[in-house]
Amino acid sequence: MRTILLLTCSNIFMTFAWYGHLKYRSAPLFKVIVISWLIAFAEYCFQVPANRIGSYEFTVAQLKTIQEVITLSVFAVFSTLYFHQELKWNYYVGFTLIVGAVFVIFKKW
Repeated sequence: MRTILLLTCSNIFMTFAWYGHLKYRSAPLFKVIVISWLIAFAEYCFQVPANRIGSYEFTVAQLKTIQEVITLSVFAVFSTLYFHQELKWNYYVGFTLIVGAVFVIFKKW
């Protein structure tokens, strides 16, 4: 559970680092890059411990899969609340297919 919590915090920071500046298109690019790097540093402070802790319980492929699902979940909320963009039916279908990938990766074959 700690891994998932840390990865969620990490992804919130990274989503803001990657996409938050799009709301401020008139800001100078250099300034946006520096601020994004500072936010990304905070992201790494959660990401690295999450992967270290998670590596005792999950394989690397499982960690990456968890991270991708969290990324999409955080991004869906972010794009809806921060940018006021609606999620369309095809986004839901795509997300569902990714959840199917989670099943395939975590199933004991």
